[in-house]
Amino acid sequence: MLTGVQVLLLGGDARQLEVIRKLTELDALVTVSGFDGLHSSLDGAVQAEFEEQLFEGVDALLLPAVGTDDQGFIHAVFSDRQMQLTDSHFAKLPKHCTVYTGMAKPYLKQLCKQNNLTLVELFDRDDVAIYNSIPTAEGALMMAIQNTDITIHGSSSMVLGFGRTGFTMARTLQGLGSKVKVGVRRSEHFARAAEMGFEPFYISGLLLYVSNIDLLFNTIPTMIITAQIIANLPSRAVIIDLASKPGGTDFRFAEKRGIKAMLAPGLPGIVAPKTAGRIMAECLSQLILEETIKRGNGI
Repeated sequence: MLTGVQVLLLGGDARQLEVIRKLTELDALVTVSGFDGLHSSLDGAVQAEFEEQLFEGVDALLLPAVGTDDQGFIHAVFSDRQMQLTDSHFAKLPKHCTVYTGMAKPYLKQLCKQNNLTLVELFDRDDVAIYNSIPTAEGALMMAIQNTDITIHGSSSMVLGFGRTGFTMARTLQGLGSKVKVGVRRSEHFARAAEMGFEPFYISGLLLYVSNIDLLFNTIPTMIITAQIIANLPSRAVIIDLASKPGGTDFRFAEKRGIKAMLAPGLPGIVAPKTAGRIMAECLSQLILEETIKRGNGI
């Protein structure tokens, strides 16, 4: 239980509704801001105006998937009012307060550093990333089906990267009967991909493998699908880039060549916000509980 723990949650989207529900069930004292446009009630949570006094006495500060933009503004789907985090807000936070977000831009990292506050980026955690890879793969499949005139079964697909998202993406495609090529950088990933029945290749030789594929899924957040690669793709190919912005695709050249190419980061929150919210809620509640126990033990 989180009885007596003061939680401040600012902005976000439908995922944060699941987080609020979970924390109030655990008896945390939850204050929220950025939900004034929500048409349903937030049972157990207190809605408040965004002001410096909110930050006093807070044990955990919860921010959206992308904590702030480069100027400190917080994304809030359920409000038209702007919320901008500044140093004066963070100066009000107790030194034991932990700041939680999905991923943090330099602005937020600097605020935490200046005020000696612990910052936790949930999307860096293996458990969260692995769970999130499931709705990511499902969302990517949805996009593939909507933008092709063939079935996944019998198609020739390629997945670049064999990390947490790439692994799930490749396995999902294989399960639907696609012939899957997997681009890897590490020998152990090459061996694992081969063991699982994929056709592995090293990304350094990507150009040699793209001439006859229907679907190309990228999970690598660096420019990898270059103009040279795109020039060798068949005109029927569809590129779905799952890497964080700006992705790893030369979208300008893809458009020039008439190849469909879509940047699709953040799919869990788009295609399955309730599931994505539950994933975040479970992780956050466990982390906050662990921090509470540590403080209680004087660690």
